[in-house]
Amino acid sequence: MADKSVKKVVLAYSGGLDTSIILKWLQTEYGAEVITFTADLGQGEEIEPARAKALAAGVKPENIFIEDVREEFVRDFVFPMFRANTVYEGQYLLGTSIARPLIAKKQIEIARKMGADAVSHGATGKGNDQVRFELGYYGLEPDIHVIAPWREWDFKSREALLDFAEKHQIQIAKDKRGEAPFSVDANLLHSSSEGKVLEDPAVEAPEFVHMRTIAPEDAPDAPTIITIDFEKGDPVAIDGVAMSPATLLTKLNELGRDNGIGRLDLVENRFVGMKSRGVYETPGGTILLAAHRGIESITLDRGAMHLKDELMPKYATLVYNGFWFTPEREMLQAAIDYSQQKVTGRVRVKLYKGNVTVIGRESPYSLYDQDLVTFEEGKVAYDHRDAGGFIKLNALRLRVLAKRDKRG
Repeated sequence: MADKSVKKVVLAYSGGLDTSIILKWLQTEYGAEVITFTADLGQGEEIEPARAKALAAGVKPENIFIEDVREEFVRDFVFPMFRANTVYEGQYLLGTSIARPLIAKKQIEIARKMGADAVSHGATGKGNDQVRFELGYYGLEPDIHVIAPWREWDFKSREALLDFAEKHQIQIAKDKRGEAPFSVDANLLHSSSEGKVLEDPAVEAPEFVHMRTIAPEDAPDAPTIITIDFEKGDPVAIDGVAMSPATLLTKLNELGRDNGIGRLDLVENRFVGMKSRGVYETPGGTILLAAHRGIESITLDRGAMHLKDELMPKYATLVYNGFWFTPEREMLQAAIDYSQQKVTGRVRVKLYKGNVTVIGRESPYSLYDQDLVTFEEGKVAYDHRDAGGFIKLNALRLRVLAKRDKRG
C-alpha cells in the first residue's frame, strides 16, 4: 500500500517503457511529486529524449536531471575495480554491478538538493539490481524512504503493464520484431542481455543479441597491435596518446569491437539465490584486464600479487552483491590501491579474432632481472648450490611424514 506521507521522490529514469510506467504509477498511487534522474553512462543511446518523455508525463522542468557521468563512472568506479583484476565467478567483469552505486549516489545527492523524502528504481523483485540500488541508498542516507514498484504494485503480467501504459498514453516502443526479444542493460564498460530468447542455457545465443562486438570469425585476418601506458595501476594512454578515463575506455571498446573481443555467455549465481543466463559484451574491459595483469607481472612482488589474487574473489562478490559503500570494500580498496604504487609502465597487446595476448611489457619499476633468470653466468650473485638447502628445508616435513608412513 502506497505511503501517502511521501511528498517527493527521485526516480532513476531511463525514459524506457518500464520506468515511464513507474513514473506515472508514482504520481497516481503515491500522489507524489516525481523528480527524474537520467545518467549518461555511455550506454550508446541518446538520453535527451528522456527529458521530453518526463515533461510529457507532467514532470516539472526543474525536476528533470540529466547528467553525463561517463568520466566519473570510469575514473571512480571502473578503474578502481580493475586495479583489483576483478572477475566474478571466474568470468564476469561486473559491468552492470559497478554502475549501480554511482546511480544510487547521484539519486541521493539530488534528493538532498531537492528536499525529496524518497527514492525509487525500476529493478524487478527477482534480480540483483534491487539489492544494489537499495544498499547504495541506505549506505549513503540511512533514513531514506525507498519505493520499489515491482515489489509493491498489483500488476500480474506484462499485458497489465501495457494496459496501464495505454490508459495513461505512455508511448510503447516496438522494434522490428514487434517487441524487444530480450532485456538489455548497457554502459561504457559493457552490455548485458537476458531473458526471452536467452532463457534456455542449452541454446546458443542468436547473433543479433550481440551489440558491442563483431563475431570473432568475422574479425580481420591481420592482428591489431597496440600499447597501453599505465600509471599507478590505471591506464592513461593508448599508442602513446594520453586520454581521459572515459575516452580511453571508449577507444578500447572500439578496438575490441573491431576484433571480436569481449563476448561472454554465462550462467551466474544471483545474490537473491537463483541462477540466470546472460550474454555479456565487455570489449574494452577484456583488453584492459589482460593489459593490467601484464604490467603487474613485472612490477608486483610475488607476495603482493598472490595476496591480491586471494582478495579479489571477496572484492568481486562485494561489488556483485552491491556492497560498494561499505567499510570492508573500502578496506580492500585501500590494500589494492597501495599495491599499485609502482604499477607503472607500458604493455604491448595483440588483438586477434576474439583473443587478447600480451606480447611485451616494460616499466621503470620492473622487478624482472635478466641477470638472475638467464641460463648464462649472471652478474648478480646467485649460487645454484644454495637451492639444495632451500629444497631440503621445504622437504623436511614431507620426509618426516614419509618416514612415519613407512614405519606404519
